Amino acid sequence: MKFKLSALLGLSLLTGVATAAEVNVYSGRAEVFIKPLLEQFTQETGIKVNLLSAKDDALIARMRSEGRNSPADVLLTADVGRLLRAEQDGLLQAVESEVLEQRIPAQYRADSNMWFGFTMRARPIMVATDRVAPDAISSYEELADAKWKGKICIRSSDNVYNQSFIAAMIAHHGTEKTEQWVKQFVSNFARPPSGGDRDQIRAVAAGECDITLANTYYLAGMLNSDDATERALAEKITVIWPNQDSYGVHVNISGAGVARYARNRDEAIRLLEFMTSDSAQVQYAQSNHEYPVVEGVAISETLQKFGQFKADDLKLDQLGAYNAEAVRIMDRAGWR
Repeated sequence: MKFKLSALLGLSLLTGVATAAEVNVYSGRAEVFIKPLLEQFTQETGIKVNLLSAKDDALIARMRSEGRNSPADVLLTADVGRLLRAEQDGLLQAVESEVLEQRIPAQYRADSNMWFGFTMRARPIMVATDRVAPDAISSYEELADAKWKGKICIRSSDNVYNQSFIAAMIAHHGTEKTEQWVKQFVSNFARPPSGGDRDQIRAVAAGECDITLANTYYLAGMLNSDDATERALAEKITVIWPNQDSYGVHVNISGAGVARYARNRDEAIRLLEFMTSDSAQVQYAQSNHEYPVVEGVAISETLQKFGQFKADDLKLDQLGAYNAEAVRIMDRAGWR
């Protein structure tokens, strides 16, 4: 298991030695993206940040194995599913903060106050502009229609984004109805699931399939790529906002929580509060094309071009309650 360590303003994470003005962050977010935010935090507060970057699951496993000796003060993840897992594993602690409660809408933070969302990511339907009319699909439920047989590409069932999506379906429709839908949905796959969200978008653009589900920031990133080929492929895709007359588009979050055994608890809370500041929210929105959770913060020009949409207001901590059942349903349906 490999970890990438970046000590922004010190190497105390390596030794486990802490000072009164530092914070140790375990981050599953791309270092190139999160590092400027942490540097800005240090400039504004004088608090040193020690950053350990790795995959979310690897970081959670590391915190479990470290136990009380873990130097982690903050766990930062790219998906609510990992935050829920960390909470269930007893790796986080509750935080009382008026700033976090006032700035972050209730559906994007835990009732337990153990984790908080900082950015929202929408997972709409994406289609080939030249083969699927924008009004051909109006809901996720319609993707189970037999007319889309052999037309859908999607990543595997072990992807937490898809698990969270199916967990949300269970929350809305119940287990039995969701399982029926998933079986029909899987029967419409054009190929066995493989690759990430960008790979699904490329497959649609290349004609391997006509439809996919993907997080909007992947398409936005491709549209702004330095690679002309990537841009050309992305320009062949249209975003459809489903379920606008019902519960809305499925959304997820990136977020963070304070580690259970944090030695720099006050500094950790200050970092979480900083993440909800207008300046940090703007940087999130512009650099990675994610939707800020704080109301009134402008989104990137690319996201603006995708149009406005009604987001599902489902409390995201419900996704953890249904995750295990979602995985079982996907397995039984043959979604590999």
